[in-house]
Amino acid sequence: MLNLHGSVRIAAAACIIAFGSAAAAGPRPLFVSVGETSRPPIGWIEFCAENPRECNTASSTPRDVVLTTKAWKDLARINKWVNDNIKPITDLDQWGVVEKWSYPDTGRGDCEDYVLLKRRMLMQAGWPREALLITVVRERNGDGHAVLTVKTDKGEFILDNQHPDILLWSDTNYRFVKRQSQHDQNVWISLGDPRPTISTATSR
Repeated sequence: MLNLHGSVRIAAAACIIAFGSAAAAGPRPLFVSVGETSRPPIGWIEFCAENPRECNTASSTPRDVVLTTKAWKDLARINKWVNDNIKPITDLDQWGVVEKWSYPDTGRGDCEDYVLLKRRMLMQAGWPREALLITVVRERNGDGHAVLTVKTDKGEFILDNQHPDILLWSDTNYRFVKRQSQHDQNVWISLGDPRPTISTATSR
């Protein structure tokens, strides 16, 4: 069994402060705009082909988490444990292929693998799958990246292997592209971003 009881008090306290400020956010949008259906990432399609029992789920009713202080601490603990214990490596270096979504059972993985493990651990802790959405974003340089969106009554928060803090989605520097539907994890939906366009390293 994974030991989640490491030294996380400082990180949890910082996240609680972030939670409080985000909950009181004024003009910042708490929820991303949802668009039409979109093609699932090829990595998800291949992951489901290799793990059919994890993907063969029926449609369900969307559920948002009621974000209590205890829930936030649990979220912070799992996010920190995965970020601290999984070492980053590209799929090319680990598997010899450009893209492969898998659980980081080797102790190493890339962004999608971090997301899959966080999602699984949160579900094992009793969090509803409908509130834990694998999300594709674009970094400032245009590179693709995967994060986990946690839908709550206080807004949509992002768990990211590239950032130690849990941030409200609109506090990140990402452009949000698409994510799993709350109704069906195998249906993906495009995302709209009402924030001003973020300049990239290549823009002029």
